[in-house]
Amino acid sequence: MSENTVNGSKPLDMMKWLVTLGLLGGVVAANTIFNDVSLLYRALVAVVVVLIAGFIAATTIKGSAFITFAKDSRTEVRKVVWPTRQETTTTTMIVLAATVFMALVLWGLDGIIVWAVSLITGLGL
Repeated sequence: MSENTVNGSKPLDMMKWLVTLGLLGGVVAANTIFNDVSLLYRALVAVVVVLIAGFIAATTIKGSAFITFAKDSRTEVRKVVWPTRQETTTTTMIVLAATVFMALVLWGLDGIIVWAVSLITGLGL
């Protein structure tokens, strides 16, 4: 096996990543330098340059692995069974009731502890 296949990158990939970072850094610098140009034009140029940088990054090994991961993630999200509105409302009400109950329990325990400490120390808070 060659070192490139074990490492998982090619020498050309490093150049592509440098070009990608250069493009993104150039967009940031250009946005600062050309502050007097209309925001619409700067935004359109930024979108185009980011798309080009994304396309270049997608042609690398790590970029194509990310795209595969994103496609697989989208497939998995489609398999999720989302709760109905009624299930969501019921669960929310249960969580709120449990939260209020625990708040009251802790408030009561705090009151008992304060009473016990004031009884022991005689400070009478």
